[in-house]
Amino acid sequence: MPIQPILHYPHPVLKKLCNPVETIDSAILTLVADLIDTMHAGPGSVGVAAPQIGVTLRVCVVDVSASRNGKENNHGLLLMINPLIVSRNGAAIMREGCMSVPDYTGDVERATEITVRFREPEGNEREIIATGFEAVAIQHEMDHLDGVLFLDRIVSLKTGLFRRKNYS
Repeated sequence: MPIQPILHYPHPVLKKLCNPVETIDSAILTLVADLIDTMHAGPGSVGVAAPQIGVTLRVCVVDVSASRNGKENNHGLLLMINPLIVSRNGAAIMREGCMSVPDYTGDVERATEITVRFREPEGNEREIIATGFEAVAIQHEMDHLDGVLFLDRIVSLKTGLFRRKNYS
């Protein structure tokens, strides 16, 4: 499947609330495949959400297994359709970046453990408990589905936003 171009802030699609997927059909399967390819092509990317490639549907992919922060504790490649966080626990501040905001990173507070329920492309419902970096990555991608960027969650605009030195 083809790698899709990433929309950059302030593109208006990035601030839209995404629609739930009603039926998992060939178009949704193609979207999932495009998201996987786009994620793998992005420098240091651990996830991509549909609105980042211009599609306002509740679909995202996450895979922290190749990241030094997530390789010890992860569920592998997660293909999430209509994801919903059913519980959150703990809190920590972590530096986040985003392919849609390539010039900046920022300190964001997120839950350190989440339970998330979603549909897989095969139609099965799945529920997982994610912790640490994987939990952060899932929350970040799910925020995109609600039109929220990490910029909206920076702990302090005065001290928590940083110009990215190297995007690779």
